[in-house]
Amino acid sequence: MHRLDLSADPVALTAALVDIPSPSHQEEVIADAVEQALRELIDVEVIRRGNTVAARTNRGCGSRVILAGHLDTVPLAGNVPHRLEGETMFGCGTVDMKSGLAVYLHCFANLAASSAHDLTVIAYECEEVDGRFNGLGHLAESDPEWLEGDLALLGEPSGAVIEAGCQGSLRVKVTAHGVRAHSARSWLGHNAAHRLGEVIRRIAEYVPRSVDIDGCVYREGINVVKLESFVATNTIPDQAEMFVNFRFAPDRDGQQAQDHLAEVLQLDENFTLEVDDLVLGALPGLHHPAAAALINAVGGTVKAKYGWTDVSRFAELGIPAVNFGPGDPSFAHKIDEQLPIAQVTRVAEQLERFLLTHP
Repeated sequence: MHRLDLSADPVALTAALVDIPSPSHQEEVIADAVEQALRELIDVEVIRRGNTVAARTNRGCGSRVILAGHLDTVPLAGNVPHRLEGETMFGCGTVDMKSGLAVYLHCFANLAASSAHDLTVIAYECEEVDGRFNGLGHLAESDPEWLEGDLALLGEPSGAVIEAGCQGSLRVKVTAHGVRAHSARSWLGHNAAHRLGEVIRRIAEYVPRSVDIDGCVYREGINVVKLESFVATNTIPDQAEMFVNFRFAPDRDGQQAQDHLAEVLQLDENFTLEVDDLVLGALPGLHHPAAAALINAVGGTVKAKYGWTDVSRFAELGIPAVNFGPGDPSFAHKIDEQLPIAQVTRVAEQLERFLLTHP
């Protein structure tokens, strides 16, 4: 059994978490360690659902802040255990997102009895894979009261500044239909791959929208992310498929996103379209007093979150949520994933300042 000291320096705690391998669907060992450490705290309620562990205080503070982070990482690539080079820590999960989780567990343990807010910390499984496995989503279904609060923070890497809200994501499968023929007599067929060409051109020429919401600028984009068509090297294909991903600003709902994408694609009777995945974005919610207090505690720097995160789950519940964690997100999932350890210390200090400030 790995033993974790949650009161330890958050940089040391980050290293300890990184050194416990936890690719998606393999979080049992790290969940055991986190659960044991949380159960050693005084006057804290702890539950476990699968490999998702949650703890909370119930001091009657009048407000509650939720600190959430995922336990899992992408598959290892020879980058565990961690290593230090000067002021940089390397290792799988250093950025995404064991450093953010370390800060949250550290602050929860140290401030459980003194925070100006009641606290909930959630360490959940399977964020890096298909949404049906997501431990936070499962917890919302099995124990919805554990996701109740005035403000939720996700420890996703944000470069130690607040990234508010998140984009929505729509992924569709576009299938072009044609008529198969021998390539020596191509005029007897209709090339399905060629039919995709005009649609791809429209996507390539598309000018994405940028929209300012609460001072956060969200930039949209439509892109082909997969393309397939093949029968044989001497055959005109009668079917061609591509997957198109639309990342949309959180002021659009799901139907609006689908309608806009349909306007861009301009498909006719020679095509079929199937929605493969749709997740909604989250508005920044920065007008909420608790969010404003957090912004003040971290120096007022806020930017839009590019990509989808679990802040969307809290937004659907009417809880303002932001991404706030150490690490450059551009290093997430990379073999040389790396973290400036100074950012861990900075986020911990800023978060502690906020949690000790009375609303």
